[in-house]
Amino acid sequence: MPTAYITHPDCLRHEMVEFHPECPQRLTAIEDQLSAKGLMDFLRYYEAPNATIEQLERAHDNKYVEEIYNHSPLEGLRHVDPDTCMNPFTLEAAQRSAGAGILATDLAVSGDAKRAFCNVRPPGHHAEKDAAMGFCFFNNVAIAALHAIEHHKLKRVAIVDFDVHHGNGTEDILSHNPHALFCSTYQHPFYPGYAGKTMEELMVNVPLPAGTKGADYRKAVEETWIPALRKFKPEIIYISAGFDAHIDDEMGGFSLMDSDYIWVTDQICKVADEFSQGRVISMLEGGYDLVSLGRCATEHVRVLMGLHHI
Repeated sequence: MPTAYITHPDCLRHEMVEFHPECPQRLTAIEDQLSAKGLMDFLRYYEAPNATIEQLERAHDNKYVEEIYNHSPLEGLRHVDPDTCMNPFTLEAAQRSAGAGILATDLAVSGDAKRAFCNVRPPGHHAEKDAAMGFCFFNNVAIAALHAIEHHKLKRVAIVDFDVHHGNGTEDILSHNPHALFCSTYQHPFYPGYAGKTMEELMVNVPLPAGTKGADYRKAVEETWIPALRKFKPEIIYISAGFDAHIDDEMGGFSLMDSDYIWVTDQICKVADEFSQGRVISMLEGGYDLVSLGRCATEHVRVLMGLHHI
């Protein structure tokens, strides 16, 4: 079964201030590495559609969605929070990013491509039900998960988030949904400052200290995520794939290595093979050191494709 690769040129047109870490080069760094490793020829390429307002409003208040649409500038930049701003192309990029997860869900449920990597931006996991923050406008992974629940009628949907920052938006949107399990590891204390509802039944938040290395990270995943996932028996698994916990990424304070991303992706895929018909959808979140981002995302995709043997 081929793995889908979903992106869109519009995602390259969203830019914030000069030298902002969440830059268009993030996507090209990944695609260049996928091409250099010869993987693009074996991925099934799809262009991300625009998410509809109805799909966005499954996760966000209608007034908030309307506000984002109305904030879209005709020229220049418009800030929606101190570190998150829109240019004239941001709205289209955000619609494509959310649409990528919708398309990936449809492909996975139909069986056309049970696994997918969505190389899109802006990211989404900080976007709350009624607020943009942390470079995020629409919560791409929550929108996709709610599409699986409400459109495809899946009963058990899991989201795992290995970004160095807590996925506060995903928790905000899904914390009261009995069909969604959210598992997140993240540095704490750190942005966005909220530790999460730690270890509630369907909210498995695992705050870890700065300097966390691979061995401690793997132990935390094995002791928290894996038992929760196995108990929940998800029908599909989404990944908020942030690569900013890497030792070379100065946006975070973790010390993960390439091999740790290979390992955690493999653990997720093993659960998916057991309970979810192999269905895994990965959506890009953070990762700001372009060299380690391109390399680790490529190894992550290689595992999704079933080409790593651990």
